[in-house]
Amino acid sequence: MIRKTRLFTPGPTPLLPAAQFAMAAADMHHRTPEFRALFQRVLAQLKVFVGTQNDVLLLSSSGTGAMEAAVANLTSPGEKVLVLTAGKFGERWRDLAKAYGCEPVVLSAPYGQTFDLADVKKALTPEIKAVLMQASETSTAVNHDVQGVAKLIKEVAPEALLVVDGITGLGTTHFDVDGWGIDVLIGGSQKAVMIPPGLAYLSVSEKAWAAMEKSKNPRYYFDLRKERKNQVKGETAYTPAVALVAGLGAALDYIAGQANGNLEQGRIALVNNAIVNAAATRAGLTALGFTLFAPTSPSAAATAVAVPEGMDSSDVVKALKTRFASVIANGQGEMKGKIFRVAHLGFFDYLDTIAFLGAMEHIAKDTLKLPVEWGQAVAAAQKVYAEAASK
Repeated sequence: MIRKTRLFTPGPTPLLPAAQFAMAAADMHHRTPEFRALFQRVLAQLKVFVGTQNDVLLLSSSGTGAMEAAVANLTSPGEKVLVLTAGKFGERWRDLAKAYGCEPVVLSAPYGQTFDLADVKKALTPEIKAVLMQASETSTAVNHDVQGVAKLIKEVAPEALLVVDGITGLGTTHFDVDGWGIDVLIGGSQKAVMIPPGLAYLSVSEKAWAAMEKSKNPRYYFDLRKERKNQVKGETAYTPAVALVAGLGAALDYIAGQANGNLEQGRIALVNNAIVNAAATRAGLTALGFTLFAPTSPSAAATAVAVPEGMDSSDVVKALKTRFASVIANGQGEMKGKIFRVAHLGFFDYLDTIAFLGAMEHIAKDTLKLPVEWGQAVAAAQKVYAEAASK
């Protein structure tokens, strides 16, 4: 039988064909009226996609570049920043803060869990310059309560900045950026917007712009003030990833097209799509006897699953790729071999979910020797989808 490669990883995610066509045709120079018009249109669309009236900037980098830009532009050596970490990407905030001479106050939750807001409140002392956190911790598929943290900052430490890694949160989570008071929200191109890695985008509040004028940390390529000055004119401070910008424009057009041209409603539909597919996946996998790694606060971006005791998640990853050419993600760092992760963000639909769960029935039965009845995972997912579709 033939095998069709299917990508079920939380980044890079499957590419949108229309975006691939747009990238292939993007042979324009970046200092021309043609590119300026494209770039300004994409920046305007990004504001709608993020859901903010704040400035949104586009950088030629991975999402980590935007994370570094946030730390470099908003902090000074010796300042205290509160890092909320419950996985590998929370630890990245800690390491970035250290690299720029900040004093990270680290509040940790065990892998697979989220934070107690009472503990966050205690950690929000007047010395805290910024709070650095994830919306969705991709390494463990945990969703964090950004709204709850934002509310605490307003109540307890109103001078502190809230900086959120939304790299897998955007397109899978409903945010009220301006209403909650998120000062910086970061996204990446290889996630819900369905194009290759290489672009990062971030919304920046007026409170954050004011803080940049006081920051003493060095910055050059990631000087956001320089980018703001240029991007308002439809240009970038340095050479942009022209083809990726064209692809991003096509992807945002596609998202708008899912709601008759209304990008805001298209964004909502994209988020709801991830939420339903994540719930269906969780139902299907638990029906097979797997244990959810993040049962109390699961992310809609990806689902993390613990394999039964004595088994290795690498066997599941390998079997899916060998037998069905389907690629999922193993655990990261200390979680490798203990969990596997399957994504729902971006260009995934319900039929992708059904296909994955059908394949997992074979893997569970043949590779892991679990007592599986054909159709039990698919049936559990169908019930979730039917209930969601009836609303």
